[in-house]
Amino acid sequence: MDSPFVVRKDNESEALNEEQRQALLVRFIREDNQLMGILEGLRALDLPDWRLVSGALYQTVWNRVTGRPQGHGIKDYDVAYFDPSDRSWDAEDAVIKQVDEALPAWKGRIEVRNQARVHLWYREKFGGAYPELTGTDESLENYMCTTHAVAVRLEADDTLSVAAPFGLADIFALTIRPCHKLESNRTHYAKKARRMSRLWPELKILHWETGEPVRPELLD
Repeated sequence: MDSPFVVRKDNESEALNEEQRQALLVRFIREDNQLMGILEGLRALDLPDWRLVSGALYQTVWNRVTGRPQGHGIKDYDVAYFDPSDRSWDAEDAVIKQVDEALPAWKGRIEVRNQARVHLWYREKFGGAYPELTGTDESLENYMCTTHAVAVRLEADDTLSVAAPFGLADIFALTIRPCHKLESNRTHYAKKARRMSRLWPELKILHWETGEPVRPELLD
């Protein structure tokens, strides 16, 4: 089914309010058999405080509103859960294997992370501190940009619950707006923004410092 909302200029996103944007996000997910298959598989596993997060969601919206095919540009599917009872790598690895076994068609394309242990390894990998979290949804506030901060879960009653601390306006407006909570994100912002703009040339990229629109090749 074609999207009723195709972005052609920046201010068209204003035609939707947040409730309508959330309804469209849910509709786009439900109409995507691949996403629904993953969500159903994850629900059956019943991981603690789990969510499907970030790229596969906002990129699905981008594909729908720009008329691109299903799965365009989606490299992987990020799964977050929160289990403070065991913060060891071995426990997380066991969950990774559990997800691979439950969703064999997606093995190697689903990345699973226990949000209760991110603060233990983040500094070594990214060079900055990371706060100790109290739940999966809290992790969204630490993402690199507002567009990344979206997550869904298929609930027991078949509803799709949505978490988006910065709202969905930037997703539907095809805008990459930096979040400044973690300074370590700055290092990777330009690289990721340039990659996304190659796949979706309609994107409006905002400069990390000034917040002004900038051409991807001029990002530093």
